[in-house]
Amino acid sequence: MDSGNETNADGALRRAVSWAAALNLGYFAIECAVARSIGSVALFADSIDFLEDTALNVLVLLALGWQPRQRSRLGVLLAALLLLPGGATLWTAWQKWLLPLAPAALPLSLTAVGALAVNLGCAAMLARVRHVGGSLSRAAFLSARNDVWASLAILAAAAVSLAWHSAWPDLAVGLAIMGLSLDAAREIYCSARDEQRGRSR
Repeated sequence: MDSGNETNADGALRRAVSWAAALNLGYFAIECAVARSIGSVALFADSIDFLEDTALNVLVLLALGWQPRQRSRLGVLLAALLLLPGGATLWTAWQKWLLPLAPAALPLSLTAVGALAVNLGCAAMLARVRHVGGSLSRAAFLSARNDVWASLAILAAAAVSLAWHSAWPDLAVGLAIMGLSLDAAREIYCSARDEQRGRSR
């Protein structure tokens, strides 16, 4: 790849992660407010995921001018960042376990539809540039892809809650979202380590 193509690719990545960071930050505020108002573990876990994605994309944006070795090291750091929502989700899940009240299905559904739209848009933008920045762009894409599945799972929990007024579908989905974050962390860490080994040869 010549320097002109590299510049164009980095520019495309910069635009994609800038838009993704802005969209994630905006929807974090919306989803967190709804989660708190209706007591949803799934929406709370997903809102933390939106905040995490904001930080992830900002870090990718900051690191675009770095050398490949530095990028791979940041990839390891980003893998650790993906673990952070787990603690907050477990605490919220424990509170729901102690007081298992079902969240209101309609605001849960509407908020999940909005999250799905945002996540699909981010995943589509980042899919086009996921091979440009090594483990960094891969981290951003994987996170957006997982968030699409999380939104679909929340919609499924809302549908189940309409027929069965229970807190357990919401709780189960919240814990599943945490599992997706852990799996993404593993994939990003492995990608960054492979990148480091490749550069050291």
